[in-house]
Amino acid sequence: MTLSQPSYEALTEHTAITLAKKLELFDSNADLVCHEIGDGNLNMVFRITEPAAQRGIIIKQALPYVRVIGEGWPLTLNRAVIESEALRHFAKHVPQFVPEIYYTDAAYAITVMEDLSHLTIVRTGLASGSTYPLLSTHIGEFLAKTLFATSDFAMGPQEKRELALQFHNPELCKITENFVFTYPLFNHETNDVEDILRPTAEALWNDQVLLLEAAKLKQTFMTHAEALLHGDLHTGSIFASDEETKVIDPEFAFYGPIGFDVGLFIANTLLSALAREESDRAALLFHITQVWDVFTITFSNLWRQNNVDDFAQVEGYLEYQLQHIWEDAVGFAGSEIIRRIFGLAHARDIEAITEDTHRLAVKRNAAALGRDFIVNRSLYQSPSQIVQALQQVVTGASIVHI
Repeated sequence: MTLSQPSYEALTEHTAITLAKKLELFDSNADLVCHEIGDGNLNMVFRITEPAAQRGIIIKQALPYVRVIGEGWPLTLNRAVIESEALRHFAKHVPQFVPEIYYTDAAYAITVMEDLSHLTIVRTGLASGSTYPLLSTHIGEFLAKTLFATSDFAMGPQEKRELALQFHNPELCKITENFVFTYPLFNHETNDVEDILRPTAEALWNDQVLLLEAAKLKQTFMTHAEALLHGDLHTGSIFASDEETKVIDPEFAFYGPIGFDVGLFIANTLLSALAREESDRAALLFHITQVWDVFTITFSNLWRQNNVDDFAQVEGYLEYQLQHIWEDAVGFAGSEIIRRIFGLAHARDIEAITEDTHRLAVKRNAAALGRDFIVNRSLYQSPSQIVQALQQVVTGASIVHI
């Protein structure tokens, strides 16, 4: 069924229901209810339900501009195609961890998918005290399987080049290059810095050691096309319950360094841990170690079973690759932490801390961790050292690498 029209038109709640009926996703006489539930920066999201049958769908539509800013910042609609194709590709390897896609329309930048409203956005859940015991196990498996499957180790070079071209995503990569790697480390107009924290920010902006290492990380992000990334894997891009996990919103998907997705998950989990009282951090610190442990085990098993690289069995090569991925992940985690403290988009659970002294202390601690992860990433050999570093900064001690 072809529903595309020659020109783009933004959906309304009424036309979203019309589309759902045309797609025959509900009975023709079903009584449907629609609500626009999008709270992101880029897109509109409609949830359409049939209350009598207790079932629903999600219709997501990309806007031709950045929603949070308006039409003054135009943005490609192709990101909707990137997102739907990435979800379909991930589903080949980990269908249990992504929503099912029912329909896409490139002209209208529409994706129709499974309703995940029985789950909670992880960022929201963590802020309210949830822990999601299987989260890091599931995400570790998701990362290892999707990243290995799209790497040189699992694909021939020609097949990989063709897939990389399919996920050529320059506009959204540019957003990451600017808002994650560049603007937060300079006195840029888009930054959001509390006045009392400005000396802390300025110290980072003038830290030549930090800036050099941050530049190296940005260059790695821009040039190391190792695997198909989600590209924006923070806790706001994951739905979960105590038993189930679903990764959403891969509109930033592109071919990049494997450690990037790993680092973003670690960074955002760490920020949630910092926002909690010390007595309530253990479950989140477990996720930081568990995600890497599961990733390492799963990636290593795939390496031994499915590696097409002629050098796969060379002693030490797997260990070298895992160390390379880990070091990148630590550095990228540092970049993500700093941008969540001083950049445009902050960590909501930290911003929700109402007591000023506590919130500012958390932000200063986060900034110290972010800097150390970037500058000293090669000194971090395991996630337990990340946990140790966090414990050192919250007690006012200097970070010591053992």
